[in-house]
Amino acid sequence: MSNLQAEWKKQAAEHAAQFVKSGMVVGLGHGSTTAFAVRRIAQRIAEGDLTGIVAVPCSDEVAGMATELGIPLTTLRSHPEVDLTIDGADEVDPKLNLIKGGGGALLREKLVAKASAREIIVVDQTKLSAQLGLLFPLPVEVLPGTSPAEATFIRTLGADVSVRGGDRPFVTDSGNHILDCRWAGIDDLTELASILEGRENVADHGLFLGLTTDLVVAGEGGVRHFAAGEDWTEVYPV
Repeated sequence: MSNLQAEWKKQAAEHAAQFVKSGMVVGLGHGSTTAFAVRRIAQRIAEGDLTGIVAVPCSDEVAGMATELGIPLTTLRSHPEVDLTIDGADEVDPKLNLIKGGGGALLREKLVAKASAREIIVVDQTKLSAQLGLLFPLPVEVLPGTSPAEATFIRTLGADVSVRGGDRPFVTDSGNHILDCRWAGIDDLTELASILEGRENVADHGLFLGLTTDLVVAGEGGVRHFAAGEDWTEVYPV
């Protein structure tokens, strides 16, 4: 990652952090971009600008970071309705559908996203894509021991599939493994999501469809905010 890309991520995340208000239940996504937002939220708490918030972390790593920075934590069981979540994405299409899971936290990220009244996705402009699957493989989280069978099945759908971590598979916070599945663009997102959700051994997949309410993008033109229904391609042609 270049220094310029890191600066864009920081700009987008810190802009999104300003949407957090006192008294909110806040979802904290996983990843390098969201980490900037977590630090900014912690800074606002320390300065007295934010009070009475509690946060639902989307990974054990984020939980540790938030605790170290002094952000009070809670769970979906205690707070099943989340006011606002700030999270990143690996790829964003013009309808604000996403591929997520590059950091391996997709299962909890989706649970928190579905519980959120507002899902703010923060990215730098390199994550914008005309069609999902062109830039990043789709992570599919599967139960331990089922990777060979699920990989064989997903290959019948036209994907190149690899086990994340190879001979020493990556293990998610939930104890599962991840298949990285690459298509030359995914033609029917809804159909693919439905097929994967019908597989008994698939814990979840990285297609986040219709969950994004806001997109914050930082890039060469500065920071731009798009609401669901707004087409970012007028600003960032792809």
